[in-house]
Amino acid sequence: MKLPQFRNEELLPYIEFMVNQLRRTDGFWFIGVEQAYGYDAAIRINEEVWHRMGKIMTREIKEKFSIEEKGLKALAKVLRYSPWTMISGFEIDEKDNEIIISIPHCASQEARLKRGLGEYSCKDMHYGEFMSIIEEIDRRIQVECLFAPPDPHPKELFCKWRFTISKNEAVLQDPT
Repeated sequence: MKLPQFRNEELLPYIEFMVNQLRRTDGFWFIGVEQAYGYDAAIRINEEVWHRMGKIMTREIKEKFSIEEKGLKALAKVLRYSPWTMISGFEIDEKDNEIIISIPHCASQEARLKRGLGEYSCKDMHYGEFMSIIEEIDRRIQVECLFAPPDPHPKELFCKWRFTISKNEAVLQDPT
């Protein structure tokens, strides 16, 4: 892929434009699948796509930004480079023994609500995405959903996730 040449002052607006295109494509893709094949099919396919994309994105971020370490520090770095951190305004609270991600503005959910479609169930999709990210970083990391749609949540916060690290060398959670 060849990127066009930009002057420095053009680069940030172009990045914002591209990230918005990604968000819109994701949203219209989901709505299109939902309209053509139904809500359950859209949820199932969305979960499959984001499980794959979590792996692909993490591998590329690690390679492009030379992230070689493991553990929660590596996870925080990868999440900070994720386009979805920018799109949804992830708030990443990093401590020595845990990371809490809060998502106050979910672009996908806000767009659905604006169109009168209601929230969609994204908890399992994000769980699978986060598990695939963890598989690429450090299998000792554990993820816990504190709440995410379809769970009830505060009006100002769509979802909240907690990541910790196990002392056991070979831990990888069973998603069931």
